[in-house]
Amino acid sequence: MRAVLAAPPPTLLVIAKAPVPGRVKTRLTPACTPEQAAALAEAALVDTLHTLATVPAGRRLLVLDGEPGGWLPPGWQVVPQSGGGLDARLAAAFGHAARLAPHAPALLVGMDTPQVSAATLAEPLSPVRRAGADAWYGPASDGGFWALGLARPTEGLARRLLLGVPMSTPDTGQMLLDRLAAAGLAVRRLPEATDVDTVEDAGLVAAQAPHSRFAARLRSFRTAPEVAG
Repeated sequence: MRAVLAAPPPTLLVIAKAPVPGRVKTRLTPACTPEQAAALAEAALVDTLHTLATVPAGRRLLVLDGEPGGWLPPGWQVVPQSGGGLDARLAAAFGHAARLAPHAPALLVGMDTPQVSAATLAEPLSPVRRAGADAWYGPASDGGFWALGLARPTEGLARRLLLGVPMSTPDTGQMLLDRLAAAGLAVRRLPEATDVDTVEDAGLVAAQAPHSRFAARLRSFRTAPEVAG
């Protein structure tokens, strides 16, 4: 009787900048000070890492620009970001995943969606639900994307999908979807989410996750907008 191979658990990736004042969340200033913006970035990153720590996975990689600090929870392997634009750095992150776990699907998220729940990712990545999927795509409300997954990741495939896609534009997500379709990949869509780019975004996201570290940090700032919850 032929043995049935279990589906390999996914590799989860978070791409992030170390939360250093003046280097992260600069669009939150001047409503927030650089120190407050960095504190919000740290809270969002920690929320994301703790949430993804509860999603079944074979490996968890933090692809980091900068140095890890005391905010890093256990269970995460830190790898440095490559050089180049964000499109190249995203592609290289998939390359890390492919080298470390070549037969496992990989899903990458950013540090800007602390409101995303574990169930949002765990269900579509489960062995039963991921059958037939070649890729996963999480649209962002600003026209970009907050998550991208590949069932059979390679750096070459990721480069074909991502290199040359302009980042942080209203058309970024659609251009990536067009690349996925042109590659003949069956795409499963994840729920839309709001990235934290502006103070208004921060208030909306905190209201969606009122018990998060991010919301608590935002409420602590007198200069921040009032947060529901």
